[in-house]
Amino acid sequence: MGDRPMLVKNETILILSDKADGQVKQLKKSFAKLGYAAEFMRLADIAFDSRYPSGIAIPGFDGALPAGVIVRSISSGSFEAVTRRLGILHALSLMHIPVWNSAKAIERCVDKSTTTFLIAQAGLPTPETFAVESLANAKAVLERELPRGPLVLKPLFGSQGRGLKLIHSINDLPAPEEVEDVFYLQRFVARSGPPYRDYRVFTCAGAVLGMMTRCADGWITNIAKGAAAEPVNGLERQTLESLALAASAAVGVDFAGVDIVPAADGRLLLLEVNSMPAWTGLQSVVPVRIADCIAQAMAALIQPRMGERPAA
Repeated sequence: MGDRPMLVKNETILILSDKADGQVKQLKKSFAKLGYAAEFMRLADIAFDSRYPSGIAIPGFDGALPAGVIVRSISSGSFEAVTRRLGILHALSLMHIPVWNSAKAIERCVDKSTTTFLIAQAGLPTPETFAVESLANAKAVLERELPRGPLVLKPLFGSQGRGLKLIHSINDLPAPEEVEDVFYLQRFVARSGPPYRDYRVFTCAGAVLGMMTRCADGWITNIAKGAAAEPVNGLERQTLESLALAASAAVGVDFAGVDIVPAADGRLLLLEVNSMPAWTGLQSVVPVRIADCIAQAMAALIQPRMGERPAA
């Protein structure tokens, strides 16, 4: 880049999302209370453009860059489209713009196999997991592992409980084209129930903002699938906090929703780290305002770069 000038629109935070949903609106209000303007935009609408000093063209910014970026979603698309969008996030980070979460963190979390690898390498408790390509390799895993109990097939890039399938036999495997020929298989964790419970812990900037128990009649306990949110009470809160913070650090996220499942034998096992988590269910059972906490944490990060806080 040499000595090319960099333009920064200091007062503006960029919120990237597919739509201006309630959580985007909450973030805009939270930043406004701190004296920062916040604009909503689709990541797909930001371009690489070598005419600008930064090499990035953001609609309405006239070649300038935001003070910070919050990524709520990056939208589905072709491999080429998603790669380009992640490239934009990588580029913003290279321009020293705080991006939450970074492209690197999103890549690690969207790919469940990488998340599991990093959690396991950090020595944290997680169910046995196998990610392979081809039906033949998946069958080999099942022949070896099913005698010890069922496994759960998960979409490698799925979220909100979509596409989960309990595998009791080789005949339960879907056709390769249904899963893009990638089979992510995880040991099913037996739990007490019904009702069945697991935990979502929300971390931000190295702290736990809140946690909830997700309660459902079936073994899939996502809020998007109809599970009820309940407060977490009991002695396990400290262990949940420690696990969630360790998992967030292992994956390298600035904020995250960490999913933890209580096994019937008393163990707490890490399942996933979500780099673009929703918090509607959690907000209903915790006293802190999640959007306010995210905004305050990012403001604390960008103020040393920008000098004094903008006037409210």
